[in-house]
Amino acid sequence: MQDIDLSKIKNIHFIGIGGIGISAIARMMFHYGKTVTGQDMNEGANIDELRKIGLYIITGQSFDFIPIGTELIVYTIAIDTYDPELASRIKKQTKVPVLSYPQMLEIISRDKYTVAVSGTHGKTTTTAMIAHILSDAKKDPTVIVGSLLIPPNATVGQAESNFIAGRSEYLVVEACEYRRSFLNIHPKIVVITNIDNEHLDYYKDIKDIKSAFRELVTKVPKDGYVVCNPNDENISDVVKDIPAKVVSWQDYYVEDLKLRIPGNHNKKNAAAAMALAAILGVDVDSSKKALLEFRGTWKRFEFKGKLKQGTIVYDDYAHHPTEIVATLQGFRELYPKSEGWKLTVVFQPHLFSRTKLLLNDFAKSFGEGDQVIVLPIYYAREENDGSISSDILATEINKNTNNAKSIHTFEEAEKYLSSEISNMGPKDIIITMGAGEASKVGDFLLK
Repeated sequence: MQDIDLSKIKNIHFIGIGGIGISAIARMMFHYGKTVTGQDMNEGANIDELRKIGLYIITGQSFDFIPIGTELIVYTIAIDTYDPELASRIKKQTKVPVLSYPQMLEIISRDKYTVAVSGTHGKTTTTAMIAHILSDAKKDPTVIVGSLLIPPNATVGQAESNFIAGRSEYLVVEACEYRRSFLNIHPKIVVITNIDNEHLDYYKDIKDIKSAFRELVTKVPKDGYVVCNPNDENISDVVKDIPAKVVSWQDYYVEDLKLRIPGNHNKKNAAAAMALAAILGVDVDSSKKALLEFRGTWKRFEFKGKLKQGTIVYDDYAHHPTEIVATLQGFRELYPKSEGWKLTVVFQPHLFSRTKLLLNDFAKSFGEGDQVIVLPIYYAREENDGSISSDILATEINKNTNNAKSIHTFEEAEKYLSSEISNMGPKDIIITMGAGEASKVGDFLLK
């Protein structure tokens, strides 16, 4: 790790600046008075918001886009896969320091009282809940979260940024396990929401995933804390005999907690947030009161609008079988089948590897849906070897619940649903779901 003093650096250039995590760091540096520029292959909401606050960003990706006078380059780890030639050039041919996004987090967290919120599922919502509680309690934290925060009195489509500029010693950061990125962080407290099979394009198996979490919790000092469910079979041996104190969020779980976002999984996230807040001196009653006003985050159970016939459109980020099951159960809490509500799920699988390796679990995940539209797989950082497809996934879903249909293009999906909505009414819900571009279908229908 390079020994970099950020106070002496004025001009920073970000490659892949549109990413949800790296854009938060760009906001932070801009807030600290740096001159921030960037480049990204695609336009998007994050790019738009960064330009609004004054950042100069080029669409496209090239070594030549790095401005003269740049003193530090920060890049998304995705370019190692997407554009290895560019990754190699910036690491070998530049005379200024070059850091990956996780390495930049290491420097930022070094001098802060850092709370790292980790877990296979729920870390974004839990990070946002912690931010809301601590801000409400005047703890004034700095926060980096992997989504956009929704204000308590937000209108439809309104969201804040993925960065909160605090003035206290506290830094709350969403800590991603992919490629062991979270091991760059210097945590005083680690929150683990859960550990599950995920990122199997990188990790060998659950044992390998657990080894990364074990390495993370052993970084927590003796006077620090690990908040988790120590009775969970995938967590118990991860936290066994660690120097830090283990705090169980189960002691803070409230069955009848009236959250604005449904689902038992969100009550568990809330329990973890309250446990963390208690460590930092916020009493449980104050945490509960703050959580009653928590509206969630962008793309997590996000209400998008209503069609003219009253059909409701939502968007959700769920892209793993465990998340899909939890999310659909949450929808059924608000919209019970016994009351005549029908759920149409428009799902885009995310990554060939995840879809293939977890195919049997995906096939059993959509029982709460009345109709499942499976979009083409969002391939992101991978190439298609022909061994998995949306057709295969839909066939497997139909072996369990017989409610799925695969559609091969977004245009075809829009045409199909445009004809379907003529038979829908105010008791119908359309949920676009996934970590890719499924939300575009909902946006099209609402237009």
